[in-house]
Formats: sequence, C-alpha cells, structure tokens
Amino acid sequence: MQVTFRQFAFNNVLRNKRIYAAYFLSSLFSVLVFFVYAIFAFHPGLTEVHPGVATGLHFAEAIIYIFSFIFVLISMSAFLHSRKKEFGLMVMLGMTNQQLRKMVFLENVLIGFVATIGGVGIGLVFAKLILMMAESVLELRAPLPFYMPWQAMLLTCVAFLLLFVVISFCTVWILKGNKLIDLIKGSAVPKKEPKASVLLSVLAALLLAVGYGVALSVKGEAVIFAMIPVTTIVIIGTYFLFTQLSVFIIHRLKNRKSLFWKKTNLVLFSDLSNRMKDNARTFFFVAIVSTVAFTAIGSLVGFRFMFTNSLVEERIFALEYYSASGNEQEIEHLQTITSELEGTPYTNASLQIKNVEIPSLATEYQPLTGIISESEFNALAKAGGQTEVQVELDGNEAVYYYFEHPVVDANREIEVENERTVDLIDTEIHQISTLGSTLIRTYDDYFIVDDQFFNEITEYERESYHVFHVSDWKATADIGMNLLNEFEVDETRGYGDNFYIQSLGHDWSVMNQSLGATLFIGLFIGAVFFVAAGSFLYFRLYADLESEQQKFAMINKIGLTEKELSKVLTIQLALLFFIPISVALIHGAVALTALKNMFDYSMLQSSVLVLGSFTLVQIIYFIFIRHNYIRRIKSYITN
Repeated sequence: MQVTFRQFAFNNVLRNKRIYAAYFLSSLFSVLVFFVYAIFAFHPGLTEVHPGVATGLHFAEAIIYIFSFIFVLISMSAFLHSRKKEFGLMVMLGMTNQQLRKMVFLENVLIGFVATIGGVGIGLVFAKLILMMAESVLELRAPLPFYMPWQAMLLTCVAFLLLFVVISFCTVWILKGNKLIDLIKGSAVPKKEPKASVLLSVLAALLLAVGYGVALSVKGEAVIFAMIPVTTIVIIGTYFLFTQLSVFIIHRLKNRKSLFWKKTNLVLFSDLSNRMKDNARTFFFVAIVSTVAFTAIGSLVGFRFMFTNSLVEERIFALEYYSASGNEQEIEHLQTITSELEGTPYTNASLQIKNVEIPSLATEYQPLTGIISESEFNALAKAGGQTEVQVELDGNEAVYYYFEHPVVDANREIEVENERTVDLIDTEIHQISTLGSTLIRTYDDYFIVDDQFFNEITEYERESYHVFHVSDWKATADIGMNLLNEFEVDETRGYGDNFYIQSLGHDWSVMNQSLGATLFIGLFIGAVFFVAAGSFLYFRLYADLESEQQKFAMINKIGLTEKELSKVLTIQLALLFFIPISVALIHGAVALTALKNMFDYSMLQSSVLVLGSFTLVQIIYFIFIRHNYIRRIKSYITN
C-alpha cells in the first residue's frame, strides 16, 4: 500500500510520541489556560464583580499568548536538535531538503491543530467545574452559570492555529542550511568542556550579593526605585552564576582528588562538567521563569492577606453609623438598621460627641475639638472588647484619644503629648493621659472627660457615632448591602449627606472578590510559567536520553552496579531539577521580603504558602520523572 507524504508525517509523529508527548501536553496546557481565561473574560456575569476584571483577563491572555509563542518555539528547536541524526538518515535515503522541511512543517501543524482542538475540548468539558471553582475562589454572591462560549472558542482557535503555523514556518527556517554531515552526527558531536573565568565567577557572586543587599535594605518607596536596577543586576548575576561560577565550582571539586575519585563521583562530575554549557542555559531560563512565577503569585497572595487582614484589624464592629450635625434622618436610619438586624444576635453602643471651639487656636475656620463622656466611651470599648479608660478622671481632667491604625502605625512611633492644658471658651481641659486604638473610626481625635464635666458643656455642635457588634460579621454582608441601597449611598464608600454607614461584612466581601479576581488572573499566569519551567527541564532531560543510555550501557560493562547506577542518576536528576528551583526560591524570597519592606507588612505567611506549594509540586514531579527515567535507562541496558 502506497503511503502519501502526509501519512508519512503523521506516522513520524506517532513514532516519536515519547519526545513529542511533553511538547504536546505543554502546548495543550497553554491552549487550555488561554481558553479558560477567554471563558471568564467573555462571561456576562463576571463583569458585575468588578468592571476591570474582563480587561485584566484579556491582558493576562496576551501575556500567556506571547509567552506560549516563545515557549513553543524554543521547545521545537530542542526537538529538532534531538532528531538531527534521524533527519540525516532520511536525507541519505533520498529525501530532499525541501521534503524534510515540508515534513517538519506538517508534523508541527498537526500537533498544533490537535493541541488546539484538545485544549478547547477539555476546557468545554470542565467549563462548569471551572466556573464553580471560580465562584468559590472569588466568593461570589451570584453564581456563574454555564454558557456556550462561542467568542472564547473562536478567539482561542484562531490565535493558536495562527501561532502554530508561524512556529512551523520558523522551524523550517531553523532547518535551513544544515549540512548532511551535521545531521548525521546529530547530538553525538562531542561538546567542549566550558572554561570558567575567575573574574566572571567572582562578578557573579558580587552581583548577587549587591542585588540581595540592596533589595533587603531599602524601605518604603525606595523599593520602587530600586526594583529595576536590582532586577537587572540579579538577572545578570544569575546568568554568570550558571555559566561561570557553577563551572568554576565543578572544576575546583574535580581537582579535589579525594572527592573526585570517591566511589561514583568520577562518573557524576565528568558527566556534569561535559553537559554544563547546555544545562547552564536551561538552568538560567528555568530559574528566571520560576522566579517570575513565585514572585507574581506570592505578591498577589500577600496583597490579599495584607488588605483583608488590615480591614479586619482596623474594623472592630460589623456596622458603624456616623451622624454629623444637621442630619435629620438619624432616628429613621437607626430604626432601619435595627430592623435589618432583627433575628441576628448583636450588641450596640452609642457616642454623643460635643464639638467645641478652641479660642487659643482660632482662625477664620474656627477649629473644633470633640469631647466625649467617659461612661459612653467605656461602654463602646466594652462592646468592642477594647481597652477602657484606665485612669480616674475628676473635674476638668481628660484622656486624649487618637486613632491608631493596627497595621499602618504598628511599626512607627506616634508622637503625642501626655500632659497639656487646652483652653476652651469658658473653661479649660487638663490632659493627663493618652489612649490610641481603632475604637472610634471617624479618624478624628477626642478628649474623654468625666460625665459631670461633659454634661456641663452647653455650647457645642452635636455629632453621634453608633456601632453594632455581631460575632459572625461575615454573615452581615447582605444586610450591609441592603442598608447601602436603602440609604441611597455609594456602595464603595457609604457616605451620604451629613452621615455615613459602613458594613464590615459587605466591605470585606467586595474587597475579597476584587482581590480574588486579581489572584485568579495571576494564579494561572504563574501556573503557565511554572509548567513551562518544568517542561524545559523535561525537554533537556529527554533530548539527551539516547546518548545517556549508550553511555551508561558502556559503564555498566565495566562493573557499575544497579544500585550505583540509581544513585548517580538520582543525583544528576536532583541537580537538574533543584539547582534552578533553589535559586528561584531564594530570588523569590528576597523579592517578597522587599515587598514586605515596601508596605511594612509581613508576608511570611503568603511566602511560605506559595514557595512551599511550588517546592512540593516540584518534589512530586521529580519523583515521577526520576522513576520513569531510571526505568528507561535500565531497560536499555538489560536489552
């Protein structure tokens, strides 16, 4: 039966399915992630969460698309390099260079087409499950119903079919100009052992030390200005770390005869040194890509922790209602609040604030100072589980209360006078102590005075502050939304004419959804980067599988035991997998520490969570690859 050229290209893909498997699965994953983003970007219900979510998703798609192009192109280049000997044999058997390029073009288009259709198909099958997961991650109040994503399907198919066609033309260009002798030799051409420059090795260590030192020492806004130069220095240092310093270290270890000649170290170091040039480039790329993934996801998780925790630490009460002077709706609003809370266990407290003039500081604006009674402040503090006034007030004695943010002001000293005398219109206040907290969230400062002194003040502008404490404050999100709608105020601020209403449950829900959407976007981008990094390690490993099988088969003939073979291969694989990841983990930890210095907020929890998760995934991936790789080597030796 006559085989057409297209059938020959198709059969060739099947024969090389081991090499193409990683390339196909990685391409499939890129298409799948892009398609998932497109499903969300075009979903009519997700834009209600935040107007910028769809824009952010399309931006993420663009990043994934650009990175996928680079990733697929480099992957295909590695495949072509590993198949040079096969191409040389085809040319010797009569295949022309034009036919060879046509065959590779058809192979790549075929794989790209199947990966695109497969990615879209898998995305459709699991679309509803993915939408449900998004509802959980984003904590949406309204569900995301399944819909037929025609726009997402069209965009994904057109974008990736075009990408694979362009990549196919690029592969043809890569093959152009290869001589027959080069193809026949293939990857068996001996590689010269790279020479390490002592100067560049020292420079690598110096650049990394300077980059780390600056990143860890700068504080506040200085982190932004240091970001670009530090990143540049660390990238250059990382490149020289793998291309120069690592080679230099291996040479020094080889010169230590007691170590080099010990057991199987001869095989380990000789092989590692000979392959260092190729590995160095792979290590550098994997380290940088993994660092981007670690830092991006770690930052987003850290920001989510920071903002949500800051909100909860700042806000003590589930509902807060402030009424300024001249608010005629106060009684009606308070009745509405208690009506909405009916059936929900709560405790409430109120403050009456008397704003009086300070003649000694008078200007045309007539500055006022707020005065509150000791008993009402203590009742408010008790309702919120906060510190009450600890001193006994008598006569005109007062405690100066100031708003102290638990996160922003945690690591800085606030200068407040402990004792002073303030003149009012017809009397004076003698301040004897200070008290800072987030109890009264009007962000103003007040004097807490004895009840009798408070009642004697007759000339003032009246304000009031009402709070409602609910143990399960997250359950009051819908109550907060209802109150905002009934009071006809802006959802994000809660301010009306002469009053404001704020709900911790509602604000936390809105913030969590917005940050969750950002985290959702960044999570998949980071996942694509991390999968790409793992795929490059896989490609590097299996591109040299044939030569490794032949090498260990020869070494086995001179007495290498099965246990020693497993040990050497395990160490080689561990170096291949964990050297770049370890460098990336250090880079990521330094970057997240710099962000901590910028915001003056510890990101230890998010850093451990993200970096630990990536490390665990890498260990599982290593165990799987190690088992499969050693099995292939041993199978070749025994056969």
